[in-house]
Amino acid sequence: MSKLSLGIVFGGVSSEHDVSCVSAFGVLSNLDKEKYDIHPIGITKDGKWYAYFGEYANLPDDKWLKGEIAPAVISPDRDDHGMIVFKDGGAERIRLDVVFPVMHGLNGEDGTIQGLFELAGIPYVGCGVTCSGMTMDKYMTKLVVNTLGINQAKCEVVYPNMLNNDAAIYAAADRIGYPIFVKPACAGSSVGVSKVKTREELLPAIKLAATTPGKILLEESITGYDVEVSVLGNGDPIASCVGKIVPTQEFYTYDAKYADESSRLIIPADILPQDAALIREFAVRIFTALECSGLSRVDFFHDPVTGRVVFNEINTIPGFTPISMYPQLLAESGIPYGELLDRLVALAIERATH
Repeated sequence: MSKLSLGIVFGGVSSEHDVSCVSAFGVLSNLDKEKYDIHPIGITKDGKWYAYFGEYANLPDDKWLKGEIAPAVISPDRDDHGMIVFKDGGAERIRLDVVFPVMHGLNGEDGTIQGLFELAGIPYVGCGVTCSGMTMDKYMTKLVVNTLGINQAKCEVVYPNMLNNDAAIYAAADRIGYPIFVKPACAGSSVGVSKVKTREELLPAIKLAATTPGKILLEESITGYDVEVSVLGNGDPIASCVGKIVPTQEFYTYDAKYADESSRLIIPADILPQDAALIREFAVRIFTALECSGLSRVDFFHDPVTGRVVFNEINTIPGFTPISMYPQLLAESGIPYGELLDRLVALAIERATH
């Protein structure tokens, strides 16, 4: 059987560039080389594209940029149906059967690069353009989930034209009540997120969140633990078991997710079976309502005393680092990492041919 030509795109112009490189290391290390001709394509923090030919272990911390690289692009021309590598004074065209964008945040998870793949006519892992753009915006996601009758935190929006209007910002926060979370509407990995307990802490938190372009959300602080579900599939998605996060920091910050090894992941979550079943049901309903495909991780808050479940957010390209929840939850549910990658590639091809 001939191998599939598989492009793995990583990095990107995003606050989550570094996490993307670690995720790509996880993906590349678990792909079956007997099934795939693998073509890593790295995008630098300032937007340069390179084909990478070196060791996968060099991806974290951008060490890959000191290895064997060559300028490259994914061509939007459907006759090319793949990448062009500029090397040794010439241009080599490499056909790609499938592309896996292992990219988190802006310019990778928001529909922009998915649009390039659509123009090129190349099947790709994950959600489509419209879904990716909508789910990247936490406020737009909330508007859709509101139609499902699933609990969400109270929310106020600070638009860019409000940033110099302190009175309006204070008024929005007062409508929710402290403590509140301040977060960029279009970022992930808890980048730019602050827990604000007093009015004095509000404006510095707004300033931090504003370093990411776009709207800022003020959200009610919810009592309970972070719980997460991995969803896999296209038209008939499946939900993994529920995982629970017990951070040692006050909330699940960027550092708690990727650097603080004392944060605990409990898989499966130590919650009542009926609560776990409800969370899994909600995850699939949200995935379906947002017209997701391939994969997503759906995050909730769960109060173990009352059993109350509150939707938090959805991530359409969740982390694939060695400690990331998405692959761990599916492994616990009977789909090991390598098989998961095979399924995602197959789902990409299925979606492109239906």
